[in-house]
This record gives sequence, structure tokens and C-alpha cells, in this order.
Amino acid sequence: MSDEQDDLYGAVKAGANGYLLKEVSIEEVADAVRKVYAGESLLSAPLASRLLAEFSAQPKPLEEPSTSPRLTEREVAVLKQVALGHDNAAIAAQLGLSESTVRNHVANILTKLQLRSQIEPAT
Repeated sequence: MSDEQDDLYGAVKAGANGYLLKEVSIEEVADAVRKVYAGESLLSAPLASRLLAEFSAQPKPLEEPSTSPRLTEREVAVLKQVALGHDNAAIAAQLGLSESTVRNHVANILTKLQLRSQIEPAT
């Protein structure tokens, strides 16, 4: 797909469970399809890095509004692992979590960053 920010946000808001850039190999596409089919959320490392940088670069308000969603420390740790290109299994092993918990954190991150309009249950 395109590396344009609006394209990424639009795809995720429309319910995409994964997003790859055009230059990935056919093997990476096949692997991505298998992972998404297995219930994982997939975002290429460069896009995850961009999201993480954008999130951390947002100006911090002087007073936190109560309706402003914030990522927990654990969600930030998961997002950093995603940005490094790790899959759910590697993230789970690195952080001492179950893969199901990692999937839940990824879904929460996407929701809090308003990148998805509907959360689909993992199968």
C-alpha cells in the first residue's frame, strides 16, 4: 500500500487488520496474510515507527483532559516492539506476556490512537 499517512489511517479506520508497503516481497505478503488470518494485527516496521514518532511528538497539553486517551506504559512497550518489526509471538516472549494479551494491547493501541473504527475479536 501507499506510505501516505492518510492512506494508512483510512485503511485502519476501515477495519484493516494489517498494512504493508508496496515494496515488500511476495514471501512477506504471504506471511502477512497467514498472520492476519491467525488473528494478529500487522503493521510494517517503518509505519509503526512513524506512528510511534508521531505519537511521541504530539505536544503535551498543560492540563490533561479526562477524555484524552493515553497509552499505558505496557502499550507503549508493545508499540515499541511493533516498531522494531517484531511479531506478536516475539513481543510476547520479550515482555513476558501471552500472544493473546499482546493482540489485546495492539487492538487497544489502535483504538486509542483512533486508527480503527471497530475492533474485531481475534480468532
